Amino acid sequence: MLTVYGDDKSGNCLKVAWVAAHLGIPLDWRAVDILKGETRTPDFLALNPDRRVPTLVLEDGRTLSESNAIIGYLARGSALIPADDFARAKMRQWLFWEQYSHEPYIAVRRFQRLYLGRPEDEIDPKLAERGHAALGLMEGALGSRDVLVGEAISLADVALVAYTRLAHEGGFDLASYPGVRAWIGRVEAALGIEA
Repeated sequence: MLTVYGDDKSGNCLKVAWVAAHLGIPLDWRAVDILKGETRTPDFLALNPDRRVPTLVLEDGRTLSESNAIIGYLARGSALIPADDFARAKMRQWLFWEQYSHEPYIAVRRFQRLYLGRPEDEIDPKLAERGHAALGLMEGALGSRDVLVGEAISLADVALVAYTRLAHEGGFDLASYPGVRAWIGRVEAALGIEA
């Protein structure tokens, strides 16, 4: 059985759980509390010297980190990865964009507000500005589309729904993004995520 070390407060970890559940892949979930420094213990560092969750351990002991790499590994050969070469490349484009242009603003602002309890005047205003830019780009990309790539849910949708669905906890009002809100509902329903 595959083992995942993860923190259920992390959207990056939840992506892994959702993909596994959607595909019927059993996981041995090992809870790691990042707020308690559990990624800095010698045992965890032996698995992942980068000190981050999620971390996947294969049956043979090999490890894999980075949420989008893990979900790509779990979803290999499934309908979550488009068969068409261009659509598959577009899916990967969204996966890279999520980690570099979405998560660093929306997830970080959420973490600072929700878990660190920082008041607004102590949070870098660029996080809100860039988070809204990311949400605006998603709104435009969705347009009249149901999903980000192709005709069916893909890893692009899984990766981006993780923190987008919780953007309000970072102070992002999704009322201005009706296409994103409708898309969140569709992806949650497809993955069986409880709102």
